Amino acid sequence: MKTLLCCLTIITLAGSTVLAESPLELQSNDTMHAVLERQVGKPVELRLKSGEKIAGKLQKVTGTLAHLAQLTDATFYDAAVDIDSVAAVVVRARSN
Repeated sequence: MKTLLCCLTIITLAGSTVLAESPLELQSNDTMHAVLERQVGKPVELRLKSGEKIAGKLQKVTGTLAHLAQLTDATFYDAAVDIDSVAAVVVRARSN
């Protein structure tokens, strides 16, 4: 029983460090494309210039598009978002 409890504690601690993301770091010559490229593989929320929000795991960034997978509230869907329509990139920077 102690071994099981110890294993569960280790798994929980390991999982919590995986969920903690790194803060957003900006460089003086950054573009939206460069900021997005550094977030590949991480969950992000994109705020579009139209006021809409779209969130999911950022899979890939090309010259003009960002590919989001595992969309929030639409897990079975992916999206291609025009980078020029992105007003802000929101990332989880801290956890409790």
